[in-house]
Amino acid sequence: MDVTSLLLAGAVAGTLAGLLGIGGGTIIVPVIVIVLGAEGVSADVMIKVAVGTSLATIAVSALPSIYIHHRQGAIEWPVFWQLMPGILLGTVIGAITVDLLPGRVLYIAFVVFLVIAALRAAIGTVGGRRKLPGLQGMVGMGFVNGIISSMMGIGGGVMNVPFFTYCSMPVRNAVATAAAAGMPLAFVSAIIYAIMGLDEFGIPESSIGYINLPSFAGVVSASFLFAPLGAKLTHAIPERALDIFFSLFLLFIAGRMLWPLL
Repeated sequence: MDVTSLLLAGAVAGTLAGLLGIGGGTIIVPVIVIVLGAEGVSADVMIKVAVGTSLATIAVSALPSIYIHHRQGAIEWPVFWQLMPGILLGTVIGAITVDLLPGRVLYIAFVVFLVIAALRAAIGTVGGRRKLPGLQGMVGMGFVNGIISSMMGIGGGVMNVPFFTYCSMPVRNAVATAAAAGMPLAFVSAIIYAIMGLDEFGIPESSIGYINLPSFAGVVSASFLFAPLGAKLTHAIPERALDIFFSLFLLFIAGRMLWPLL
């Protein structure tokens, strides 16, 4: 396998996970798709393996950034616990749905998701004067987040961070809380993907269900080291410059994934 690409993806994903609270899946999934495609894995299978493997890496690599954010007192734990019931339920539904979908449909859906995420990043962080909704609203937000995130192989920060900031939460706290919420989401999703893919035909060698162990090891080894760096950089890099760079990068990745379909 292309170990260099996997290590580089892990380093970038780990840094962005700590920096933006996004979990890194927007980077990890496309890279694993490209690597598995070069290995001759069928298109219907590789996207599901990429999503499952991405979630497994997020479940591990999120830990150091969460630790840093917690030490700085940036995680809003009451908000975290309000989101959890909806996130966990949505995660189960989303992961099961992926197993039933044709791989090509999921592939196209992920490309569309990347474009939407890029546009969101280009707009930048939108502050609001609204307050966070009550418990029912938070559970509902967590439910939607869990479904989409488990289907796209992300930690949920792409939706959580703008939602939190719109509800007047400071950006640093929004990033930290989103990073914390992404870990249990990814952990539960990874378990389901591992079970659901056990009977799938055409799974790459050295895989447990939809989780490819060589890809997992390559990404985690780098992302685990770089996640604390991203968490520290959150307090040093201008947010607007980072938004623009991330937007352009996502558009490039979306184009790279779309090219084989044209």
